[in-house]
Amino acid sequence: MTRDAIEFFRDRYGITPEDVDRLLGVALARGGEFADLYFEHTISGSVQLEEQIVKSATRSVRQGVGVRVVAGEKTGFAYTDRIEVASIERAARTASSVAHSVSSAEAIRVTPAGPGLDLYPVDDAATDAAVVEKVAMLHEADAAARAVDRRIREVQAIVADEFKVVMIATSEGVLAGDVQPLARFGVNCIADDDGNRQVGRAGGGGRRGLEFFEGDESPGAFGAEAARQAIAQIEAVEAPSGTMEVVLGSGWPGILLHEAVGHGLEADFNRKGTSVFSGLVGSRVASDLCTVVDDGTIPGRRGSLNVDDEGHVTTSTVLIEKGILRGYINDRLNAGLLGVERTGNGRRESYQCIPYPRMTNTFMLAGEEDPGEIVRGVKRGLFAVQFGGGQVDITNGKFVFSASEAYLIEDGKITAPVRGATLIGNGPDVLTKVTAVGSDLALDRGIGTCSKNGQGIPVGVGLPTIRISEMTVGGTKG
Repeated sequence: MTRDAIEFFRDRYGITPEDVDRLLGVALARGGEFADLYFEHTISGSVQLEEQIVKSATRSVRQGVGVRVVAGEKTGFAYTDRIEVASIERAARTASSVAHSVSSAEAIRVTPAGPGLDLYPVDDAATDAAVVEKVAMLHEADAAARAVDRRIREVQAIVADEFKVVMIATSEGVLAGDVQPLARFGVNCIADDDGNRQVGRAGGGGRRGLEFFEGDESPGAFGAEAARQAIAQIEAVEAPSGTMEVVLGSGWPGILLHEAVGHGLEADFNRKGTSVFSGLVGSRVASDLCTVVDDGTIPGRRGSLNVDDEGHVTTSTVLIEKGILRGYINDRLNAGLLGVERTGNGRRESYQCIPYPRMTNTFMLAGEEDPGEIVRGVKRGLFAVQFGGGQVDITNGKFVFSASEAYLIEDGKITAPVRGATLIGNGPDVLTKVTAVGSDLALDRGIGTCSKNGQGIPVGVGLPTIRISEMTVGGTKG
């Protein structure tokens, strides 16, 4: 992948390794400890269907170079959307203003990285597929959704794709690159029963071509699933409120783990002492049934990368092991300041952004219990299988999440669907109350986008079925 990226920027823009050496030297001309260049060329597109007609079709190109210079805890950054030596040099001089000494560094010589991970070999990128093929996918989803129930009034569907080529050069001599495909399909369904309007959502994707959307991941399957959710909400009763046992289903409910725990385990927050997990490495922060991992090396997954956005090979990092906090996910800057090994989690949205420590695919490992037995062990509680929006305060771990699909558990049986349920709690506190972990670990279907400091990046989440002994459920029924 590195060699493909180097050849791409050489052939298309005339940028050679020798140019990169000189530009890094310019960036460090006034001193500084580290500099890097992030080259990007991205083609992206989308086609959207609404009211059974194509409402929009887009295609765009984003290109440019970001230059970063690090001096202690300070970072100088500048970017240009012109991939040419003169423009990059001006950006390098601007970024270098963070340093105020005379550089004594030796001449920089970057060396292309050797063969590394190859997590998403795609012969036919989704960006190259004909628009008519994508339109057919949208109509397939629309037809499947409307066939579920006559109360489905509106279907909105979108297919989006991206093909990104990046090259990262660092003053430590690293020259790495990657070719990153990405595809996503999403469906929203609106059901209406005499003014009772409810919404269902489904979708999936990954670092794959359009061949991903077949079988259980087909547009028709997503359309039918979104419609099923909407109808379930039409027929739901008002959610109860109070403290009760809660069972989280496998897969997408891992978003609660991502938000309530994962962000608090990012190294920048912990270095600054602003996370509820700060200073707790080696301490118990969860039930001994809980092992939480961030893994950027799973083939084809939306959150996976061959190299992170600092040119470091991605890894699988154990964050919590049997309830004990083992470490944080980090980038180069925070790993250096904390004196720990890098985990390959330096990520940025584009060449216009600086990298931060960010999650890739974050999930809890499977346990040994049968998921059905986990539910049967609950006298009265809530079974949450899909989540909508939520809010988290990483300084204290408090969160509020809305459950977009949930059911009552009564005497060990899943009964009526409920609507309007919210889950309220504290991330570390909730993990200590996990009393059962199922054997059915599943990752989400490939729809996650994580926001931090104004940057959005693709991520994955996952969870086996778990039982939490006590949570506050907010609802409209006392």
